[in-house]
Amino acid sequence: MAMRPSPRAIRLAMILLPSVVALAALAATVMIALWLQEKSIRDATAERVQEVASSLAELPQVRATLAANVGAGTPADLADADDLADATSTLQPIADLVAEAAGVYYAVITDDEGVRITHPLASERGIQVSTTNESVLAGTPFLGTETGPSGRSLRAKVPVRGADADVVGMVAVGVLESDIESQRVEALAGLLPWAAGALVVATIVSSLVTAAVERRFRRLDGLAAEHAQMQRTTAALQEQAHEFHTRLHVVHGLVTAGEPHAALDYIEDVVAVSDATPGGAPGEGGGAEGGVAASALRDAAMHAIRADLLERGALAEFDFEPGADLDDDVVSILTNLSRNAGEAGASRVRCTLRRSGDRLYGAVDDDGPGVDRHVAARIFTRGLSTKADADGRGRGIGLDLVRRLVTSRDGSVEVGASTLGGARFSFELAART
Repeated sequence: MAMRPSPRAIRLAMILLPSVVALAALAATVMIALWLQEKSIRDATAERVQEVASSLAELPQVRATLAANVGAGTPADLADADDLADATSTLQPIADLVAEAAGVYYAVITDDEGVRITHPLASERGIQVSTTNESVLAGTPFLGTETGPSGRSLRAKVPVRGADADVVGMVAVGVLESDIESQRVEALAGLLPWAAGALVVATIVSSLVTAAVERRFRRLDGLAAEHAQMQRTTAALQEQAHEFHTRLHVVHGLVTAGEPHAALDYIEDVVAVSDATPGGAPGEGGGAEGGVAASALRDAAMHAIRADLLERGALAEFDFEPGADLDDDVVSILTNLSRNAGEAGASRVRCTLRRSGDRLYGAVDDDGPGVDRHVAARIFTRGLSTKADADGRGRGIGLDLVRRLVTSRDGSVEVGASTLGGARFSFELAART
């Protein structure tokens, strides 16, 4: 399974992204500019050698001199430098002048067999051209890069035609690749200051964008912290409302049962009222919950659970062992588990409670749809609920509260299948002495 990047890594990437994009765009721009510059230099050089070769081939003196030397040699017996000496003395100055004026490395003129009449190197005169010449002497111009005696060069070759349009020789004009490379380096040197300036601008802009993104993240961090605090506050208020609703039912049950003093004692135990009441000081009396008699609290708890379930269309059954005295924690556990059963769709809920030594054992069974085995392992997680939050009090609170109450008293709670056909929540915890 592929690992997902952490939020910290994503945040770092988003902060660095503007700089990376700016530098990448600058690098791409420089590379494209260099490519275009080199292409421009090469295209201009190719056009220049073609124009020089064509112009030199059209000169009347070149055409007349070559036409006069057609018979100086044959394919089987090529002319040499001595045979072409007169033609060389006539055409070499012209070739040198054209080459210097046009800024090309060489301008070579050959006879109709491709033997050089002119060349910048005297040793190469009177020698047949070793590169492309047959197609040119057949009448087809050539443009390309070849390696000759002077090195690798970009060259153009053009046939020279006599008065009767027959090919009487050719002109080859070339520029060394090393010279083209030198022009490219010069162009690069001219481009570097602009690239450096663009780099400075890109760095400044990317720094400003990065700072803006960082400020945005800090603001979002602040909002996230406020939201988290608000969630914690909301969760606490939801939990208080949840328990307040349960305790109101207990108080209502005590008052309904004609136990107003027990109701006051229960309220004082819950909210730690410090003033004395007609029923005595808080904590006095011998009940399971301080001043609240065990039987009164048991009756009130059953009343609270029964009333809560009736609101949801369910009936409550109770099986409390006489010695298993209820306290506020146990009442809260039973009430929340019963409410959960009613909200799940149960029509019958049974609460049981036993005491063995210093431990209390309880269970809440129902005839509802039960708990899916895939959800059972996470059922006590806060916020987890399969029911809609119709009353706005928040969901996934009751079972989490049950878990915390049980574990705070060295106990545990489990969920399984009930003999009633639905779910069974069983718990055990330390009894209060």
